[in-house]
Amino acid sequence: MPPLRTLALGLTLTLASAQLAAAQSKTTPKKTTTVSKKPTTAKKATPNASAAKPAATPTTPVKVPLTADEASSGLREALSQGVTRAVAQGSAPDGFTANADIRIPFPPEAEIVALTLRKLKAGALVDNFEVALNRAAETASAQAKPIFLNAVQNLTLQDALTLATSRESDAATTLLYEKTAADLRTAFQPTVQQSLDQTGATRLYAEMVARYNKIPLVTKLSPQLAPYATEKTVDGLFALIAAEEGRIRQNPAGQGSALLKRVFGK
Repeated sequence: MPPLRTLALGLTLTLASAQLAAAQSKTTPKKTTTVSKKPTTAKKATPNASAAKPAATPTTPVKVPLTADEASSGLREALSQGVTRAVAQGSAPDGFTANADIRIPFPPEAEIVALTLRKLKAGALVDNFEVALNRAAETASAQAKPIFLNAVQNLTLQDALTLATSRESDAATTLLYEKTAADLRTAFQPTVQQSLDQTGATRLYAEMVARYNKIPLVTKLSPQLAPYATEKTVDGLFALIAAEEGRIRQNPAGQGSALLKRVFGK
């Protein structure tokens, strides 16, 4: 074959091979490298704007100011409840005798009598007298309720309005004491005197003083027992009333009265 024809044939074959390779490259898909991705946390579904409602803002109820009549009625109810419970506690067996807060001690003005008799081995007489003295307070307390309740009703409207809103746990009892204690003692003393006689406290006291006055060179004593016993009995009952007032102020809802909750509720 002549060289020229051989060269032309080679060029023809080379060109055909190139065209075939180009056609194959177009029809064969390229392999792609898949890059693995870390799994992503699915987002929480957002509720529809129309369905989502804003949280209600809590509102503090506005307390309507107390009227003078409400304050007066509430305060008198609280004190009346306190008086009723105090009288029940004070007049119970050992109401004074076993209560260290209100137990009535030997009269201070005659303390020398008690000390002297104990030295003379007559201490049992002193002990018996102290028990009789406190028994008399318990007996008298049973009759104290109407006297105390009458004093409660005499509180003024202005006093009631001021005391009902006070933060002091015994504010009402304190004012009641300041305004009525003297009158209460006067009204209550005959009752206490009768109780002293019934329990034997009057007789025992007279016997102790008589023994003391027989001792040579001592200053004679003639102290009065009824005024002292009355004062201490009244003071003891007021202490019990104050404790009841404190409980009512601390938990007015627990007293079962809508009025007390209204007046003393926070």
